[in-house]
Parts: sequence; structure tokens; C-alpha cells
Amino acid sequence: MGSRASSLLREEDIEEIKKQTGFSHSQITRLYSRFHSLDKGENGALSREDFQRIPELAINPLGDRIINAFFPEGEDQVNFRGFMRTLAHFRPVEDNEKNKDPTSGEPLNSRTNKLFFAFQLYDLDRDDKISRDELLQVLEKVDVEQKMSIRFLH
Repeated sequence: MGSRASSLLREEDIEEIKKQTGFSHSQITRLYSRFHSLDKGENGALSREDFQRIPELAINPLGDRIINAFFPEGEDQVNFRGFMRTLAHFRPVEDNEKNKDPTSGEPLNSRTNKLFFAFQLYDLDRDDKISRDELLQVLEKVDVEQKMSIRFLH
């Protein structure tokens, strides 16, 4: 499956994704293969249901919010480029100043963009504020998950 998946991704697409996200050629082809395996509808896009089948997201107390981060408002599917742009926020912060192209924008994995991305995970109603209720929802989800983990271990 890996060779079939990577053959569907053109070299110029890989280069453009490298520039946008900072991922290496091998990371992009590996993630394309993973994207392709998650695409149960085989339509070149992932739905929320495709993400919900990922065990690590299914058990994560913030899984729903992480999944929602992949979908622009009003969209119910994400293509490979959108998938990669969102994943780029999870890349480690590097010394962006020495590698930065002055003509391009700030890297998706910059501290500023990571902070904004994390903020959006908590700002459920997208009003550019994290209300007390939104913060409490997150804390309650994490607390419930911790209690479930402790019960499971005993």
C-alpha cells in the first residue's frame, strides 16, 4: 500500500507541502500512506468518522477538539494538504530564524502559531475568547479521564 499511495502523490506536490509544513520528503510520503489508509471512503479526503477510528484520538479527552482542528468551519472533510497543514502545528519548534525564508510567512510550527492553534482547541464557540465554561469543560474532561485511568489501574 505504501508504494501505491506514494505514487499518487506528485513530486511537485511533495515539494510544495515541504515548503508549507517543514516535513521531510520521507515524512510526507509516510503520512500520505497513513492518510490513504484512514480514507475509508476512498475519496481522497478524511471525515470526522475516519479520525474517530484512530484509537489514540478515541481515548484522548481532547480528541474531539483535536479532530475539529482538522476541519475549517463549515467543512466536513479534509484533503491531504489540509491534513498536513494541521499536523505541522504538532512538529517540534526549531530554530526558525536561521532557516526562515524572509519572503514566506511564519512557519506553522512557530511558537506563535502553536499558541494560536492551542487556543483554538479551547475556544469552542470561536469568539476569540476562552470563557470560564469552556475552560471548565476541558478541565472536567481531563479530570474524568484521569479518574477512569486510576480505576483501570486498581
